[in-house]
Amino acid sequence: MAISVTPQEKAVLRNITIPPRPEVLLKIGEETKKEDCNVAVIADAIASDVGISAAVLQVVNSAAFRRAREIESIHQAVMMLGLKRIYPIVKAVALRSSMKSSAELDEVWDLASDMAMACASVCNHCGKPALADNAYMLGLFHMAGVPIMMQVFDSYGDVLALSKTQGWDAVAEQERNEFQTTYGTIGALLAQTWKLPSQLVEVIYYHQDIEGLFGSDELPEVTLQLLAVLKIARRIVAEHRGSYEVEQEWAAAQDGSLAQLGLDEFGFDQLLDKVLLDLAGGDSD
Repeated sequence: MAISVTPQEKAVLRNITIPPRPEVLLKIGEETKKEDCNVAVIADAIASDVGISAAVLQVVNSAAFRRAREIESIHQAVMMLGLKRIYPIVKAVALRSSMKSSAELDEVWDLASDMAMACASVCNHCGKPALADNAYMLGLFHMAGVPIMMQVFDSYGDVLALSKTQGWDAVAEQERNEFQTTYGTIGALLAQTWKLPSQLVEVIYYHQDIEGLFGSDELPEVTLQLLAVLKIARRIVAEHRGSYEVEQEWAAAQDGSLAQLGLDEFGFDQLLDKVLLDLAGGDSD
C-alpha cells in the first residue's frame, strides 16, 4: 500500500527540504550497482567518514547485535557481516549526522537511538533475527521527520513538549491541524529519498495511525511484523526510561502487535525483561 500525500501536504512540502543522501551512501550505492562490486571499496568509503565509521562500530558491537567477538574495524565489519547487513546500519547512523543539532533534537535522537537498539533486540529475542538490521534502521528513521519539522515550523517545539506527556501518536491530529502534515509523512518521504526498503517506508508512514492494519491484507506480512516490532519497542523503551506517555498508544497496538509476532502476555513479559537487559548493556543470554 503506497503512501499518499494530500494536496495540502504537497503545498507544505514545497517549503520543506528533505536532506539528500550523504556522500558515503552515494559512493556505496554506485559501487553496489556494479556487476563486480568490490566490498573493499565499500569499506573504504565507510571508513573515510570518521564519524559514521565510529558510530557503525559502536552499533555492531552493541548488545542488540549479540557479537561473540568485538569487531575492531570497518573492513572487518563488512567482511564478517556482509554488505546486506552493514548497509542498513550505515544508513541509520548517517541520518543523525545529516541534520543540524540542538539540545531539543539531541533528546529526540537519544530516544531514537534507544528505539533502534530495542527494535533490533526485539527481533533477536522473538525469533526474527533476519529482521534485526532493518528494524534497527526503522528505530532511528521512524522519528526522522521530527528534526525536519523542527527546522521548518517555529511552533513545532510545542508539539515536541506535548509528545513528552501524551506520546507521539496522540499529537498526530494536532500536527495535521496546525501544519497540514505529520512527522510520519515527512519521515516516510525522507526514507524514500534515501532509498530505504519499501516496507520501512510504509511502517514509518502508517505507524501513527494503525487502526485496522493488523489482521488485514492491506500491508505485506513483513511490513506488519516490523510495525509490531516498532510498537513493542516503543512500549519497552518507555519502561526503560520510566515514562508513561505511550500507554494510550500501547493499548491500541498491544493485541495486534503481540498476535503478529506470536506472543502472549507471558511471552511479552519475558521479551520485555530481555530487551531491558540489552538496553542496560547487560547479557541477556
